[in-house]
Amino acid sequence: MKNSTIIQGNLVDIHQKRIYPAEILIENGKIQSIKEIDTAPQQYILPGFIDAHVHVESSMLIPSEFARAAVVHGTVATISDPHEIANVIGVAGVEYMLDNAAKVPFHFFFGAPSCVPATSFETAGAIINSTDIEKLMTRPEIVYLAEMMNFPGVINNDEEVLKKLQAAKKHNKPIDGHAPGLMGDAMKNYFSKGISTDHECYMYQEALEKLQFGVKVMIREGSAAKNFETLIPLLNKYPEQIMFCSDDKHPDSLILGHINLLVKRAIAKGCNLYDVLRATSYNTVQHFNLPVGLLRVGDSADFIITDNLTDFNVLSTYIKGECVAQNGKTNIPRVEATTVNNFNCDKKSTADFKIKAQSKTIRVIEAIDGQLITNEIQCPTNNVNGFIESDIPNDVLKIAVINRYANTPVAIAFVKNVGLKSGAIASCVAHDCHNIVAVGTNDVDLCEAVNLIIENKGGISLANGSSKQVLPLPVAGIMSTEEISIVAEKYTTLDKAAKQLGTTLQAPYMTLSFLALLVIPQLKLSDKGLFCGNKFQFVTNEVDIV
Repeated sequence: MKNSTIIQGNLVDIHQKRIYPAEILIENGKIQSIKEIDTAPQQYILPGFIDAHVHVESSMLIPSEFARAAVVHGTVATISDPHEIANVIGVAGVEYMLDNAAKVPFHFFFGAPSCVPATSFETAGAIINSTDIEKLMTRPEIVYLAEMMNFPGVINNDEEVLKKLQAAKKHNKPIDGHAPGLMGDAMKNYFSKGISTDHECYMYQEALEKLQFGVKVMIREGSAAKNFETLIPLLNKYPEQIMFCSDDKHPDSLILGHINLLVKRAIAKGCNLYDVLRATSYNTVQHFNLPVGLLRVGDSADFIITDNLTDFNVLSTYIKGECVAQNGKTNIPRVEATTVNNFNCDKKSTADFKIKAQSKTIRVIEAIDGQLITNEIQCPTNNVNGFIESDIPNDVLKIAVINRYANTPVAIAFVKNVGLKSGAIASCVAHDCHNIVAVGTNDVDLCEAVNLIIENKGGISLANGSSKQVLPLPVAGIMSTEEISIVAEKYTTLDKAAKQLGTTLQAPYMTLSFLALLVIPQLKLSDKGLFCGNKFQFVTNEVDIV
């Protein structure tokens, strides 16, 4: 028996670049026919939105719950890199994401994580080598090689890196790039190895140079990294090479919107409607060779209905002919999920966070709100009884990274622009290895915030004297099994509490999570020490050691 549905509305045809009243006949999940009619309801039918690069884990939600949230905003598919959970439990983490994702009506397209760990300068919970990549590439559920963050390895022809690239080429699967700030001959060298995209552009000239070289540039707007304003002028010039992505969305921002917000902003800036919709659907489908429908006869019935083409308020979302969201509510049922984890460190003491003063000047990580990159600056040492302490008046605070996989010494450095006036915040959603990262004004609160994470074997936390808060994340220490409304509420409470302690960062926990990401310049901290991303080597806290 045929399962038929008829939908009427003003169809936005991105292929013919026209809008016309139409009737769509859907049978068994596919578009059987599209018929132009005289009049149609005052609603618009357009291709569903696709996030061209996202780490589902950063939403702190398992895939099934992420899908329930995303469809409300018109998202029908994601290109998902599972390297967050892979850094914790390896290939088993990829399997967990695939299994959970398969339980809901949503187009999840996962990649094989290319850099687990991202570098040898930090401790991860697992390793995925070229042999593992080769095996993953044989699986039809794995559609691409996920972001190749080891750009020095690519440029210098590292044997293991080249084997991973070759595995993707062998199976005719695209290779995602990751080359922040890379330009000139180094950029050409990197992308000449078969890498075809980059979501890390943060400068207009950088993105322009990559586009001119033939690279597909993903305009990113996430909870922490916000490159939309800088890069959106390139859309009208290179409409066939632009895609939209979020990269990382924390639960509080995902509940408010997804790719639909970028569509609305782009249209408000005067971008061509069809170019915008290409960037949110067609270009991604073509590049990754996806079985996602684009409103053609024979396509999978994946589309959305909006009330207008200005605000793009999503009235309903269809995936394979099924109405998965309507009027702001998800129709996807919740999935009961198991938990997996890898957490093996003991609680810390305040003595673990002491660092002796050996110089008058220290290197300091300068955080930049809305960016993943940081700067290296130098500040006077706040020497208190022979130890370096946080300098609250000058906003130079102690940052610590704790190995969650083994008991090793705590790595200590200093950071500016977090802005806390009291207390401490901590998280083990810390890209990419997901060790614990914490920033605090004093060692007591710093230690307490860290121990809250250890007690719960994952999560985000805050400590300020007797005030202690934690959002447990039992799945790999980075995701919850609860529904998004609960996770978002708990996260929002912590975010608000952190801002009450003085931080002016838009997303303090998201910014915190990237201060240990070594593959993004310039100065970061791993569990092994302070690291210069430009030189790709460790550096000392002290500038002028006595």
